[in-house]
Amino acid sequence: MERPRLSIFRSNRQIYAQIIDDDQGITLASCSSRLKDVNSQPLSKTEQSKMVGQKLAELAKTKGIEKVVFDRGGYKYHGRVKALAEGAREGGLIF
Repeated sequence: MERPRLSIFRSNRQIYAQIIDDDQGITLASCSSRLKDVNSQPLSKTEQSKMVGQKLAELAKTKGIEKVVFDRGGYKYHGRVKALAEGAREGGLIF
C-alpha cells in the first residue's frame, strides 16, 4: 500500500469520511458528522465538516497513517469538502 485513499461522501445534512486501503479493500479509519461529540455541539455544517477532518486525522495518526490521497468523490473542492480537507491537514494528514 503506497498511500491509502481518503474518500468523502456528503449528504444534505451529514458528511462522512473514511480512509481506505484499495489493495486489500478494507476501511482503515472512518469518521462522520453523526458522532456524538461533533453532532451535540451547535455548529454549522461547515464547522462540523472541519471537526470531522480533525477527528479523522487524529484517528489516522493512532493507526500510523500520515499520508493519504484525497478523493473528493466528484464534489467540488468548496464549502464542506474544503473544510474537511483543511481540518484533516490541520490534524496532521499529508495529501
